[in-house]
Amino acid sequence: MVLVIPIFIPHEGCPHCCVFCNQRRISGFKERPVSAADVQATIQLWLGREKSAERRVQVAFYGGSFTGLPEKRQQELLDAVAPFVEQGRVQAIRLSTRPDYIDAGIVTFLQANHVSIVELGVQSMDDGVLRASGRGHTAADVEQAVTVLRDSGMEIGIQLMLGLPGETRRDLLKTVGRVIALRPDFVRIYPVLVVKNSELACLYEQGKYQPISLDKAVVLAAWMKKCFDQAAIRVVRMGLQAGTELEESLLAGPWHPAFGELVKSRLMLQQTRKLLAGVQPGNKTILSISPRDQSVFRGMKSQNMVRLQEMGLSDSFTLTTDPDQQRNTVILKSDT
Repeated sequence: MVLVIPIFIPHEGCPHCCVFCNQRRISGFKERPVSAADVQATIQLWLGREKSAERRVQVAFYGGSFTGLPEKRQQELLDAVAPFVEQGRVQAIRLSTRPDYIDAGIVTFLQANHVSIVELGVQSMDDGVLRASGRGHTAADVEQAVTVLRDSGMEIGIQLMLGLPGETRRDLLKTVGRVIALRPDFVRIYPVLVVKNSELACLYEQGKYQPISLDKAVVLAAWMKKCFDQAAIRVVRMGLQAGTELEESLLAGPWHPAFGELVKSRLMLQQTRKLLAGVQPGNKTILSISPRDQSVFRGMKSQNMVRLQEMGLSDSFTLTTDPDQQRNTVILKSDT
């Protein structure tokens, strides 16, 4: 198990604002930048809550493009974490940055300051979609950054968005394929939301951008996760973290506080339908899940059970649980 201590540096190091971004609102912007003392106080607070000494601890800088900061500012923040690493109380530092803000010199600096995990804000691997989103980098920049990070032995994460301006299903297909080819260690998936005071909010209000529906976002994210699972690439998060700042700034888009659970429920329904398709009419079988997956199996407001009933499949199985079974899986146990 890993304890991740988040340190938010909203919008710091970003050269401009992407069309979908109003990060100062999403992350809880403060007029005063996060100081070294703030970083240390946050780490102390989280470590004070932590009861198990067996958990690995990571300090993660989120919300900005860390390597876009002046080196002095980077050093200030990293120096604040260093004593905890040297004491063995923190095992890793991770940060988020832009793919065009990574090169061999930057990576050498990060490694010298205990950074071992870098997440790249990729969003798409289609250059047309990146231009329409105001990202300011290209797919080639992503490939270059991943190469440099891999050569250094860094752990690599990639952040992707779905529902970007001008993005088609083909664009998303290309993005997923190219990311799989890059073999990152993990991926995050975020649906695009329209938030106040963003360029996308203007486009939305002018009728020039229409966000995808929640149902479509769930379907696409489920397809993406299935692709990454098959490629043995971990999907560590789907959907933005719920929070007052985000909810107050939200204008439109596929928002749900339990978006990731909706996606997992969809995938479990797909697994269940596939398994039950081979059951002869009138017969009954046993399906097994992890006991921790009962709510995911049933779906939000038992929607999966309703769907199975509509398909005439609800009476063709008995559900059992196995504490040793892998999470998010459905297994056909036996016929009765």
